[in-house]
Amino acid sequence: MIIFKNITKIYPPDTFALKNVNLHIQPKEFISIVGRSGTGKTTLVKILVAEEKPSKGRVIVGGWDITDIKSNEVPILRRQIGVVFQDFKLLAQKTVFENIAFALQVCGANRSRINEIVPQVLKIVGLAGKEHRYPIQLSGGEQQRVAIARALVHRPKILVADEPTGNLDSINTQEIIDLLLKINEFGTTVLLVSHNREVVNYISKRVVTLDNGQIVSDQKIGKYLL
Repeated sequence: MIIFKNITKIYPPDTFALKNVNLHIQPKEFISIVGRSGTGKTTLVKILVAEEKPSKGRVIVGGWDITDIKSNEVPILRRQIGVVFQDFKLLAQKTVFENIAFALQVCGANRSRINEIVPQVLKIVGLAGKEHRYPIQLSGGEQQRVAIARALVHRPKILVADEPTGNLDSINTQEIIDLLLKINEFGTTVLLVSHNREVVNYISKRVVTLDNGQIVSDQKIGKYLL
């Protein structure tokens, strides 16, 4: 599903964010990328979604070499990769329904398609009946569920969650992680970036540890080592 082959990323003048990273992620896998701040986790995500290009190496997603992806092809890639962030990135002036619908509108979806898909993803994330609320009326956990629903509207093959529980308490954290596991069971490849030891150990699936821009550990059923 995802292949990082000899990936190096250098930021000017000579800062190495990633050094010769080799990583193969299988379809339908759940993988946690862990490491201290500044170890290259977010850079890896940015390269995967073509927000950054590697200085060296190749990136292949579903058989598609995206290393030198053209700007007009980036939207096609990003419809295959849903991304969830720590800070939710919801539009405060829009309702739950409108926030999710917006991801479809920018891709030209018509009203009937929007009215079909939005209720489906709201049901998946457990927010049916809250579509008319605004973000300020939701808990942090509910806001993150909206963000996950928005990431699912294109039925992506891959879901990237970059520190999705960083702003949540322990109860909401548990609920969000259980939701990500449920989405993985549906057949979606999930890539979780986290520095939360308890979360990673609870998941008990593959764990890749980055340190100083390099992979220092890759455990099939792993624990948070740092």
